[in-house]
Amino acid sequence: MTNLDQNSVIRQQFGPAAADYVTSAVHATGSDLARIAEIAAEFAPAHALDLGAGGGHVSYAMAPHARRVTACDLSEAMLAGVVAESTRRGLTNIAPLAAAAGALPLEDASCDMLACRFSVHHWRDPAAGLAQARRVLRPGAPAVFVDVIAPPEPAADTHLQAVEVLRDPSHGRDFTMREWHAMLDAAGFAVTATRSSRLRMDFAEWTARMRTPSVQCAAIRALQALAGAEVARHFAIEADGSFMIDVILIEAR
Repeated sequence: MTNLDQNSVIRQQFGPAAADYVTSAVHATGSDLARIAEIAAEFAPAHALDLGAGGGHVSYAMAPHARRVTACDLSEAMLAGVVAESTRRGLTNIAPLAAAAGALPLEDASCDMLACRFSVHHWRDPAAGLAQARRVLRPGAPAVFVDVIAPPEPAADTHLQAVEVLRDPSHGRDFTMREWHAMLDAAGFAVTATRSSRLRMDFAEWTARMRTPSVQCAAIRALQALAGAEVARHFAIEADGSFMIDVILIEAR
């Protein structure tokens, strides 16, 4: 057995899945993307940063309103998919950047807007990544963070983290709202607005997108079957394993 560091695990997990994240309906749509586009339209950034770009959907939302967009991701395979999709869409102002969130090769205050969507829960060091986000942003510039949030109840929190890591070994932690506010405050951000929503995860699609082995899918289903009534209700676990997660959109400066 070879034990990889967290960044290598992320590359290993997401490289083969790159094309699926470009086409994933869960990632390609949503009111959060519309809100990111609204903010980009309002501020018209000269340089917008999509931090943890994944399939590039945040970049595509910001590109029509920004002079240039940097799509930053740890996975070069993911970035290749973003470049191909940008070309297909005729978006010529998106440039890829392969880098970890905790070590961004960008100048201080070089970005006028930052958006980060469904990425922080993978970061090896979220505090370092958020500090880097603050460093590269111009003072007063808008930042938007979208991610799955953990429920405050310990049993539901534990259940969520367990099924997440069984599905995807690169998972770090889905943070609670209290943890998010504390991390952003420590990094020097001031939260200006939050929006919460619920998102249904279709079990078959959710596991297929990450190519989760059948033994781990079975383990997730076993955990779901053993979940207490309160946990089952919170996640609205369905007969086929599909379930609901909580998502937060945080606007900050």
